[in-house]
Amino acid sequence: MRRSTEPRRRWAAALGITALVVTGGGLLGGPAQAAATASVAVDFPTHCIPPPIAGIPPIDGTTTAQITVDDATPQVGDTVAVTYTVVVPAATNPVDLALPADIMTPTGKVTLGGAQSGDITVAGPKKNPPVPGKGAFPSFSMTGTFTVTAPGAITLSPGDYNIHTSYIMELDTPCTVTGPPAPVSETVVATGGGQVNERAVQLSAASGQAGDEVTVTGRKFTPGAGITVAGRDGDAQTGDTTTATADGSGAFTARLAVNDPDTTGIVAYEGGAWDAEKGAGPLAYTVTGGGETPDGSQQLTTTVRAGTLSMTQAGDSVQLSGVDFGRGGASTGDLRTVTVEDFRGGPAGWSLTGKVTDFKGPGGARISADALGWTPSCTTKPGSPSTCAAGSAGAVGSAGATLASTPDGAATGGEFTVDAGLSLDVPAFTGAGSYAGVLTLTLT
Repeated sequence: MRRSTEPRRRWAAALGITALVVTGGGLLGGPAQAAATASVAVDFPTHCIPPPIAGIPPIDGTTTAQITVDDATPQVGDTVAVTYTVVVPAATNPVDLALPADIMTPTGKVTLGGAQSGDITVAGPKKNPPVPGKGAFPSFSMTGTFTVTAPGAITLSPGDYNIHTSYIMELDTPCTVTGPPAPVSETVVATGGGQVNERAVQLSAASGQAGDEVTVTGRKFTPGAGITVAGRDGDAQTGDTTTATADGSGAFTARLAVNDPDTTGIVAYEGGAWDAEKGAGPLAYTVTGGGETPDGSQQLTTTVRAGTLSMTQAGDSVQLSGVDFGRGGASTGDLRTVTVEDFRGGPAGWSLTGKVTDFKGPGGARISADALGWTPSCTTKPGSPSTCAAGSAGAVGSAGATLASTPDGAATGGEFTVDAGLSLDVPAFTGAGSYAGVLTLTLT
């Protein structure tokens, strides 16, 4: 096993994929519309991967969906509730066995565009009518929220979704938008002031003796920006200052020695002077004493140093199972175990993503990168402040997918073990020979 603090790892692999059924359909839709005056149902091409147990290859179909909001004219800073309704799913029940009621749990995302970008995570209840064997899946709705951070027209488009079934076995059917984004289904027009300041800081302690160091962590600052961390006494800055640099995610960690007894709060800001629009705080801090050591006593101090975010892997190649010419099917194997160590000590979480190249074979033959899928899993070492979550089962492809992640939080870090089952859907009459692709993992 090799240890590395580099954010990337490349693995050469002859890899593998999953399988519920999808109704056929034309590839409708295209680039997102620039604007819309009201919520409308839209059609978009969808690539769904049935559970492996179904023994059915991925099939492209068409999803009909609609986005609605509780407030189409919000103010900057408002929270808007979003409902993503899949009116006609692409997937159907692949087997003759009928599925009972209330076993399906949908999750997905809504894509923002226009004045504000990003994705909204949405989820629905575990509720559905019975589904007959080989019958169509019913309509379902998922909800979520987002905070308006900028004025102007904000478009909302349906995104990827997943249908999880809990009946006999736990199975997933991930469906991704082909050629995203999907058409715009809803547009909200936000009014109000400029960008919302989402910067935030936290302190390792709220008090200390004069000369003590306090660890200050921040998040959602401008990536790469120089940060000043300073003491405050009301509207004035005290003599306690230090500097830091925000990382690629906008997070930083700094140690501030508080010597000035007038310091009653601590702030962090970008630029040459305190600006509430580009800073966070103040957080209350109290100097409890002068730091003197009484006669006959010895003051003991120590420092806990922040580390790095790194990953190691248990090898750099994976040999997938072979398939027969003329039959094709799933070529399967297991990802080499990845160990993630987050010893930064700040509030930021992490994300481990992967993408794969086409599989090249003899005579220029290829198997598409979209044929590779994985079923991720992630284990958190006991005692770790963070808890990792495995990414969704589904296609990896050249566009990539999330393998595992941890969220931002008041205290983050720990050790994590990440694995995945791999499956490559090999077409029946793929030319005989050896095929290889490169799976690149990126930790941020």
